[in-house]
Amino acid sequence: MSLPLEKAEAARHSSLAAAVDAAITSALDDKRLVGAVVLVARDGEIVHRRAAGLADRENDVAMREDTIFRLASITKPIVTIAAMRLIEQARIGLDDAVTRWLPDFRPRLPDGGEATIRIRHLLTHTSGLGYRFSEEDGGPYISAGVSDGLDQPGLPLAENLRRIASAPLRFAPGSDWQYSVALDVLGGVIEAETGLPLGEAVAGLVTRPLGLVDTAFSVRDRNRLAAAYMNASQEPELMGEEAEVTALMGSIRFAPNRIFDPASYHSGGAGMAGTAGDILAILETIRKGGAPLLSSETVRMMMTDQAGGHRQQYEPGSGFGFGWSVITDPVEAGVPFPAGTLKWGGVYGHSWFIDPVNGLTVVALTNTTLEGMWGKFTVDLREAIYAAL
Repeated sequence: MSLPLEKAEAARHSSLAAAVDAAITSALDDKRLVGAVVLVARDGEIVHRRAAGLADRENDVAMREDTIFRLASITKPIVTIAAMRLIEQARIGLDDAVTRWLPDFRPRLPDGGEATIRIRHLLTHTSGLGYRFSEEDGGPYISAGVSDGLDQPGLPLAENLRRIASAPLRFAPGSDWQYSVALDVLGGVIEAETGLPLGEAVAGLVTRPLGLVDTAFSVRDRNRLAAAYMNASQEPELMGEEAEVTALMGSIRFAPNRIFDPASYHSGGAGMAGTAGDILAILETIRKGGAPLLSSETVRMMMTDQAGGHRQQYEPGSGFGFGWSVITDPVEAGVPFPAGTLKWGGVYGHSWFIDPVNGLTVVALTNTTLEGMWGKFTVDLREAIYAAL
């Protein structure tokens, strides 16, 4: 690289850093966030990193880059990668019926008829399952006491699967799209196939091969765990033993101390905790083609819309691959991302994206529900990055 090109690249990185910092500082100054860790990688190199604000406001603990967060749905891509490794090993098949591993898991169609849920339906949220938080009061999941994986400390997986199966499916598997507890069911399949608790299976299949030690279904160092906050009128409010947050899709119930109870089932959809650095390492593994975890062919499949176009009727311009949403039409989606960008988040306050066209991987973990997942901060952050590019 010639000197002028090096200077131009340095200037771009400096511009990007300033823009990202401005978005973070604005969210903190406006008291929309309590704290955040943001990592921006370009072509495999971290070009900006910042830990800002407080991990624990009440005890005046500063945010650090190695702060551990409750990951919520950032668990999903990690568990999906574990499942895809088992698929590559021919231990699980995409078109296998879930009852091969969970013979009693037989939720019925709305008319009472039988249905066959396949592994690919779980991976793409086309199974007909739902989430408790997306129901009206008195809905079947609420009536059955289903856990969305964020609440009810001490609940065993077998009992939650029984409750889920007792409620009717929302549609015939493969015919529609609905965000759901499917990854919790997939966690049960992984446990049955490996004979291990989900946490041990995920460690062996994903985190340990990458040398990661902080991302798990338990917290290795409680002193590094961020406190959990939720949006409130003046400033974010600390969650108590239990909390309820109203979102666009319904009322979400939290029990932040669930992760400390060893009897809590390992929720494949929401149960892990981890660091921004670990999440970046996992996502970069995907962006670079999958090694040492997966083949490039498998990763290409995961990065392609696998939901039969069903998700696009709910979120135009966006499909769903295995583990994440996929931007299919940036104009229709109204986003600056190019087509093929992968993204998702976590309801405890997180967002991430992989832009393979520009070699970008961005992880933004915060301790503030819902601002850190859906709020102005996420829009400001992505707009700042693409303006700087």
